[in-house]
Amino acid sequence: MCQGINPETSQGQIAPRGMRYQIAILGRRNAGKSSLLNMLVGQQVAIVSDIKGTTTDAVAKPYELLPLGAVTFFDTAGIDDNGTLGEQRVKATRHVLYRADIALLVVDDQGLTEHEFALIEEMTALKLPFLIVFNKVDICMPKAEDIDFCRQRKLSFIAVSAAKGQGDKEVKRLISELVPANLKVQPPLAGDLYNEGAHILCVVPIDTAAPKGRLILPQVQVLRETLDNNCIATVVKESQLAHLLTQFSSPPALIISDAQVIKQVDSIVPATIPLTTFSTLFARFKGELPPMVAGANTLDKLQDGCKILICEACSHHAQDDDIGRVKLPNWIRSYSGKKITFDVISGHDFPENLEEYALVVHCGACMFNRTEMLRRIRECERRNVPITNYGVAISKLQGVLPRIIQPLICEAI
Repeated sequence: MCQGINPETSQGQIAPRGMRYQIAILGRRNAGKSSLLNMLVGQQVAIVSDIKGTTTDAVAKPYELLPLGAVTFFDTAGIDDNGTLGEQRVKATRHVLYRADIALLVVDDQGLTEHEFALIEEMTALKLPFLIVFNKVDICMPKAEDIDFCRQRKLSFIAVSAAKGQGDKEVKRLISELVPANLKVQPPLAGDLYNEGAHILCVVPIDTAAPKGRLILPQVQVLRETLDNNCIATVVKESQLAHLLTQFSSPPALIISDAQVIKQVDSIVPATIPLTTFSTLFARFKGELPPMVAGANTLDKLQDGCKILICEACSHHAQDDDIGRVKLPNWIRSYSGKKITFDVISGHDFPENLEEYALVVHCGACMFNRTEMLRRIRECERRNVPITNYGVAISKLQGVLPRIIQPLICEAI
């Protein structure tokens, strides 16, 4: 079933990091990036200095930007930084650019230079909406040729003085207008798979990897969405599932399970009840499901010597039974019967040597925004490297993938 509730989910000040709009502030050293950030948020959150290279690592500032909603501004190192350390700073800036939903390109009284032109070309190739902010109008107005350049190419621009606090309201208005329509509507997790008043059953194992005293973010988001849709949510451990199902006068509209126990859950849940996993829902919530399903099916084609890349969105202390570093590699080796090697990366790094890998297996990306995950999928497609995610891969390895994608079949085929 692919119709039902699809509400726009509001993003308040406490929105999860991965659900905030990511706004990168870019420009040369001393263009006024930090001053612009301070002006926009009304606080001195970034150090401002006449010394070039004051900002080294990106400074992140969560903010409620009305009427847009929850955002995170990133003040970055100058794109013209040099030297060995400067090259690393520029690389870090590009990591922020890669996951940005919107960019603000800050230009000082020198006007547009080769650095800005190169960045404009790169952002255009990424299809990244951006605003050119001509800063320091208290010193001099933007050059006529730079204004003509923007107008001829229909680029959004504005002139401000961040140091004097001039232009903050207009910058905020233009930021809101820059956001593409598809980003303003929060895609559903599972809310389009059931109707109002439905009963949703979540199977949540509590093992050594479960965080003490809380649920993981995908589980929390599914439960919140259920309540937002005026539905009933029940949470149960896999060991209690069989007994609980006998207590219901009518079956749940949907059962959502942790992928690690999906084979056991599949054996318990009647075929008449739709069943999927949290990670499968996140495959489409954070990216696109069809490429993930296609990637999982390449597990049938592995050969001796293949390398697989395991990608984790966040860093964490690896347990003895860690899903990405232990369980998945063991399951894949057992399933394929081949001699496979695995590399693991965490955070926002994505390797340049993607072509060396037969497959990328990504986590659910609950800590990423959708833009970053989509760019990773596109990069894998561009370089002809299959990609899947933990839950979809596990369902394939456990022999239940057709059933798990059935509730979402309109997207998975």
